[in-house]
Amino acid sequence: MNYQESLSKDHPKFTKDIEPSGFSQTLQEAMASIPNEHSSNSIEQSSELSVIRPEPVFSVLNTPDPPSPWKELASSMKEKVLTRGKQSSSLLHFTLSGLQGLFPVLSWGRNYDLKSFRSDIMAGLTLASLGIPQSIGYANLAKLEPQYGLYTNLVPPLIYAVMGSSREIAIGPVAVISLLVSSMCQKIVDPSVDPTGYKKIVFTVTFFTGIFQASFGFLRLGFLVDFLSHAAIVGFMGGAAIVIGLQQLKGLLGLTHFTNKTDLVSVIKAVWLGLHQSWHPDNFFLGCSFLIFILVTRFLGRRNLKLFWLSAIAPLLSVILSTVIVFLTRADKHGLKIIKEVKSGLNPSSVKLLQFTGPYVGESAKIGVICAVIALTEAVAVGRSFASVRGYQLDGNKEMVSMGFMNIIGSLSSCYVATGSFSRTAVNFIAGCKSPVSNIIMAITVFLTLEFLTRLLYYTPLAVLASIILSALPGLIDVREAWSIWKVDKMDFLACIGAFLGVLFGSVEIGLMVALTISFARIILSSIRPRIETLGRIQGTDIFCSKRQHPVVSLEPGLMIVHIGTSFLCFMNANFTKERILTYVMEDEELQEENNEGKILYMVIDMSNVMNIDSSGIAAVEEMHSKLESFGIQMAIVNPGWQVIYKMKLARLVERIGVSWIFLSVGEAVEACLSYKEDNICA
Repeated sequence: MNYQESLSKDHPKFTKDIEPSGFSQTLQEAMASIPNEHSSNSIEQSSELSVIRPEPVFSVLNTPDPPSPWKELASSMKEKVLTRGKQSSSLLHFTLSGLQGLFPVLSWGRNYDLKSFRSDIMAGLTLASLGIPQSIGYANLAKLEPQYGLYTNLVPPLIYAVMGSSREIAIGPVAVISLLVSSMCQKIVDPSVDPTGYKKIVFTVTFFTGIFQASFGFLRLGFLVDFLSHAAIVGFMGGAAIVIGLQQLKGLLGLTHFTNKTDLVSVIKAVWLGLHQSWHPDNFFLGCSFLIFILVTRFLGRRNLKLFWLSAIAPLLSVILSTVIVFLTRADKHGLKIIKEVKSGLNPSSVKLLQFTGPYVGESAKIGVICAVIALTEAVAVGRSFASVRGYQLDGNKEMVSMGFMNIIGSLSSCYVATGSFSRTAVNFIAGCKSPVSNIIMAITVFLTLEFLTRLLYYTPLAVLASIILSALPGLIDVREAWSIWKVDKMDFLACIGAFLGVLFGSVEIGLMVALTISFARIILSSIRPRIETLGRIQGTDIFCSKRQHPVVSLEPGLMIVHIGTSFLCFMNANFTKERILTYVMEDEELQEENNEGKILYMVIDMSNVMNIDSSGIAAVEEMHSKLESFGIQMAIVNPGWQVIYKMKLARLVERIGVSWIFLSVGEAVEACLSYKEDNICA
């Protein structure tokens, strides 16, 4: 029995010979080539219909099989590692291409000239004038000795200069990562009780951070960073900035005892108790004076870009002037807190301090994952924003690899987690940097500082370091962006405010977990309940759009068109999709009976959005087809994705639905259904 005979038997209204569209006919002819137990019937059907159908031009079923996930991953990694251009089979060319992909300096270094070098020297020196005092302050925030901030400003920038692809990004310690390291590592080992054990944990965390970052890049797992949405990052950064600011009250007020907790209530309580004990107003007045000085120079630099260098060197000037003032007045003898000793010399090896055995390895790895994601999120966002200004594309996966190796090598040389800093990158950009060489110039300046100038930092006041950190925090609190998120998307704002309040009143981990929970809940909710829209035709056109969004569209009598708005029809949403479509049919049937109108004869399902399907989705489509068939409704499917049509062929679902009822476009399906309807009426 051929297809037309079976259709006439199951549905008496389809009694006349049917001439399907060219696209659907090609599907039927292609089905004849699939071996199965009914192959003889298929061949007979194809030869019978070929008399009345035109020669096929395009066929979905004749497309090649889609590649397996492993082949896609392998080809993607090969494409990213090798440079683009004419491929050669020689081993030498393959090796050079791989090296250029891993070390971009081999590509841009060939065109580097003296003019660019002069620009990078000025940018690097300007960067060092800002980075040196900031790195000392960030080391204090991370509960480490001042020299560790300088170490982190020396080795990681050198590694990034040869492996990184961003021309503008400035590498070094940053406020948020320093807070992450101190707030989580001190829960394992108290730095005031066991400073050596604390440093071991910090370096081990840095090593794990680098391992995870490099793995994300090599395995093309950059999408993991995207789980932290823009709204969640805005809230997290805002909350972290306030927590960092509150932590600086210890240095700004000259308090001796302070809490190790980071939540708002604990910090305010510690400040209140400290003010009622011994504190020294000189610290507060000195710190506030230089904080005002830095903010004023920043304001002048923004008003007049020719004065940007003034805001860039303001932190360094603050350190120099305050150190001279304390040295001349001997204010440290009267309660003013100072840095005291800063060890000179290059980074010592920290290989023996890494701990891969013991009770804290799991905790160190967990902290490393969190630091890896936050550091990558900040660095990639900073790099891409400035790359777009200069008109080039930044490869996020290559950045992850370079950041990973940077932190792995840094963990072996007494550095803690480094990443890209937005404030220093902005200074580097405005100073006219042309390449990552500016990071090398900055590292050389830090090297000279470690070798010859650390003794001069003995009298540097802690209050001034606190004021330098405080001056960098307003850029992390983006109230305007939070307001924009509120106006645009309330669910996004919920993630934003959740991360903000979690960090502020709980901890960094709680803030991250709240943001991730809200983001995942939104993803799962949208996956479980995809949009199922009824479509109508715009009068006089062959365009179909949502009836709910465009009420003016017209519905075809006896015909229902629905659009499935998910890219993956799977176990999470298959049953919901099936029930929603069948509910639409039942509701429409009841409405038609009330209005004495004709019943639905055809159901057109637009699957152009559905790129993949699993066994649950196939079962749902099959059940939907059977149910509609029992109602006397013929189902048609429009434009299923490559993977979808492939799996439907393997499951023999195309055969059960009928190749004549699979179409390329909604317009073609509607015209075919209307043609069948007219033919049946005439019959």
